Amino acid sequence: MKPQILFNQRLTLLTFLCVLLVPVPVSFSSANEETGQNQWSSILHGKPLPKPAFSLYDTGTPSAINYAIYGEFRNPGQENYYFEIQDMKGLRDSVGEGIFPNNGAIFKDPGYAAMIAQGGVQGSHWDMLKSRDLQKAFFVWSQAPEDPGVKTFFSAQILEKAGHILPALKAYYAALVHFPRSVCWAADHSFVWYIAPSAIGAIERLCAEYPDLNCALQGASFDIRNGEDTDLKNDIIKVAPGKIVSRTLQEKIAALPDLSSLKVINTRGKGRVQLVQFSNGHWQMMVDKKPYFIKGITYAPTEIGIGPMSDENFSARWMFTDRDKNGLIDAPYESWVDENNNGQKDDNEKAIGDFQLLKAMGVNTIRLYAENHPLNQYDPTLINKPLLRDMHDRFGVSVIIGDFLGAYTLGSGASWEKGTDYTDPEQRKRMKAVVRAKVMDLKDEPFVLMWILGNENNLPQEYMGVNASRTNAAAKPEAYATFLNEVAQMIHEIDKDHPVAVGNLELGLVEDYKKYAPAIDILGMNSYRGSEGFGSLFADAKAKFDRPVLVTEFGCDAYSEGQGIDEEGQLSYHIGNWHDLMLNKAGGPRLGNVIGGIVFEYLDEWWKAPGDPENLQATHSQHNMPFPDGYGHEEWFGIAGHATGSRDPLSRHLRKTYFYYKDNLNMVPQ
Repeated sequence: MKPQILFNQRLTLLTFLCVLLVPVPVSFSSANEETGQNQWSSILHGKPLPKPAFSLYDTGTPSAINYAIYGEFRNPGQENYYFEIQDMKGLRDSVGEGIFPNNGAIFKDPGYAAMIAQGGVQGSHWDMLKSRDLQKAFFVWSQAPEDPGVKTFFSAQILEKAGHILPALKAYYAALVHFPRSVCWAADHSFVWYIAPSAIGAIERLCAEYPDLNCALQGASFDIRNGEDTDLKNDIIKVAPGKIVSRTLQEKIAALPDLSSLKVINTRGKGRVQLVQFSNGHWQMMVDKKPYFIKGITYAPTEIGIGPMSDENFSARWMFTDRDKNGLIDAPYESWVDENNNGQKDDNEKAIGDFQLLKAMGVNTIRLYAENHPLNQYDPTLINKPLLRDMHDRFGVSVIIGDFLGAYTLGSGASWEKGTDYTDPEQRKRMKAVVRAKVMDLKDEPFVLMWILGNENNLPQEYMGVNASRTNAAAKPEAYATFLNEVAQMIHEIDKDHPVAVGNLELGLVEDYKKYAPAIDILGMNSYRGSEGFGSLFADAKAKFDRPVLVTEFGCDAYSEGQGIDEEGQLSYHIGNWHDLMLNKAGGPRLGNVIGGIVFEYLDEWWKAPGDPENLQATHSQHNMPFPDGYGHEEWFGIAGHATGSRDPLSRHLRKTYFYYKDNLNMVPQ
């Protein structure tokens, strides 16, 4: 993740953009072994219902609503769907306060009256989305001057954040039932977002995360054509809100698919690493014919005080640095943990090494890019093969090898001002030569898991005034997608053992990949959508280009603007994201098209905030993000930090998120 492009992540910043207004059979081993069943039992046991942050005067009925009692679903699954309310009073009494059509009930809430007496509920409803005063945010949003569907959806988000899970479920479903065509616009009207797919995802997630609700969403769908532009008039939308039905935890576990009994209908790859699709649509990665779920992390242990301006090959330094000349590479083998958090290395705090810490955490994959930047060539001396072999053989960690494919002009030889041009034959030739050399050099290494092409190349060169991908992929999608296909085909010809992914930001250009780049095996997508998970990302990916999905970046910083270090906020974000990934893996209760995720990142990088000395960790935000405080702090994304700062580059403070993954990744079978 590049600091100069974080601000540009379209769906990542959706909430905040809205603030600125004003979705051949082969025999293989099955994952449904005893460890797999234990895994699903643990996941589906989910979380207990939390204690709410504030009280509601009227919570409505004590269960999810059967809308058929209060009206009639007209034309579900068709363009002219709508819900006809026939018992307005009954529906109002059922949903509870602040939820359509009972928004006005908040005026009876003693909490509302008390807040009015203390100065009212003034303030921007959009600003309230970042407020810590969730009761005030709820009151403000229930009366916000917005489209009623948008108002209902964001009211649901606030209720969920406040721990009112059942009311939140009711609000999400109300948005879906009554306002499935409601949209939220970007600040500059450059794109538009329909709330319905995210409402469906939120309902499914809450039903899965909180088994005490004893519910499931059945039969809901949202199909849209012509939705990529901003002309709402040409959108063709078919909506079926489905219904919320009763499902016990035992029934949910019993309903999980047994992959061993299903036919394989699609296989991508013929060698050591394959991707198989079962008859229920689920995708699974197989390594040596055994299931492999990517439990990944971005591992780039850069040293404090060193950045790209001080060392052009700084990203490869960790593979070679041996300061004490003892024959052991420093970070992988000699990092140590400050167990008592006293900021100094005590006698009992021996060197353990990052590789061992990754193994203990349950990580099985890291992501690695390697280019010789000035020469736009592949330099094999920047890859420490013996080190990576040892990481694989002794610590069980494989490597996704990446190539920027012209992002940030790397490999193309293009000028920074003009950016990479995928219609330029010479630039295409240079980039293909880099990839060919890399694949030829590494294809037989045991640590290689797969190849990934690009990193957010689908972003425009400039987006909202910020430097982004520095390519013309967004402006010339057919040229870029055709080139992707050409490079992927070349890799397949050279290497039969490893699949090829595209490194994308969210879903941009995915339909172009389906049309022009069928050789791509995996949709790799960086995604930062919030602590609730990934919304409609997996459903939208399946609808646009049915390939297995790898979330190549997700995570949250550990710093809260104006408050200080916030490990709890980071932990909460990661829990929601990882749980969503697990629910969507093969053999799970949802879409089954996710083959893994890569946490961003292992260790804080102190060089990323512009304008700060590289030996100081920046405490001011660089951009809005859907994080607990509403902001992103580039130098605090690590689930581990430097325990003693610049005094010892090998010191580690393991944050709460590290221990969450240590408890959970090890439960996931390969």
